[in-house]
Amino acid sequence: MTIQNKRIFASILFVLISVVCTAQGSIPPPPGPPPPPGFPIDGGLLFGMIFALFYGVKKLVFPTNNN
Repeated sequence: MTIQNKRIFASILFVLISVVCTAQGSIPPPPGPPPPPGFPIDGGLLFGMIFALFYGVKKLVFPTNNN
């Protein structure tokens, strides 16, 4: 076999193996149970809102002039 024939054979083999591997789909796992009702919001959200409020008030009270 020449080098060109080996490359063509390897390319065809690679494509065929790829097709066979992707054709064998796996069964997806069943979905998990839904979260319990009244699931609490993370405490970081409240902290972020308080921080944003203080930051906004600071910017309104002490404006910076960058000329």
